[in-house]
Amino acid sequence: MTQLADVDLSGELPGLTYSKSEHIAVLTLNRPHVGNSLTRAMRPVVRAIWDDVRTDDDIRVLIITGAGNRHFCTGLDLADAQASGGTSTTGGPLAEEMVWSPMHFGIWKPIIVALNGLVTGSGLHIVGDADIVVAEEHVAVMDTHTTVGMVGGVENVALARRLPLGSVLRITFQGKYYRMPASRAYALGLIDELVPSGQALETSMNIARDICRNSPTAISLSKQAIWAAGSAGQLEAQELGWALARMHWSHPDFAEGPRAFVEKRDPVWQQTRRQT
Repeated sequence: MTQLADVDLSGELPGLTYSKSEHIAVLTLNRPHVGNSLTRAMRPVVRAIWDDVRTDDDIRVLIITGAGNRHFCTGLDLADAQASGGTSTTGGPLAEEMVWSPMHFGIWKPIIVALNGLVTGSGLHIVGDADIVVAEEHVAVMDTHTTVGMVGGVENVALARRLPLGSVLRITFQGKYYRMPASRAYALGLIDELVPSGQALETSMNIARDICRNSPTAISLSKQAIWAAGSAGQLEAQELGWALARMHWSHPDFAEGPRAFVEKRDPVWQQTRRQT
């Protein structure tokens, strides 16, 4: 099995490109000739990228996008899966097998998805677990799990946090015979900002730059509090949010923000607390 230490993220990556600048990491699914589909060879590399995003204190925002203008991600490469015995996983526990979403790797930094084209299958996992979704007007959302005889049991659950139940069930049940247009996904809340074709990545970068001007530690703790609201009762989520807010009181950013505002200057933030 490939170890994370064996993955050189500065070299050529199988079906992926990864870059870092201005405190922003950008991961591009780069197999446009086959719909930016996902392969078994990409799994250890993606794990290493999530680990890098989580542990590199210089990274404050992660953007995920696709190459080309037709597909963001069409999910599992079925030809590759067949060559690997019919699946890209070993059937182990969720925490070990669901590598395509950074949500499962303790990344409490903002994650923006820039949708440049059709998204389906495992690509929906990335969208469902994103913090902010920017999409171009020609984008469509589709789920083919049931059409190819698979269960929509993980990605679809993630979608249920962002879409009404009936909409998730329709996508799941109709399979490849229904494509939800970007305008509908935007109206329902799956997409947060709709932009003209070719502008998803640029818009996402602008959002990321704004985020980078704010306290990274405060953002990290805020993300934990807000996401907890989707998996806990309201009172429990508010209790956690209050605990995280109080935790931040001892951090230098808590004093630096108001001081910089009063002094009418840009704040100087301290490094974010690494989440393990």
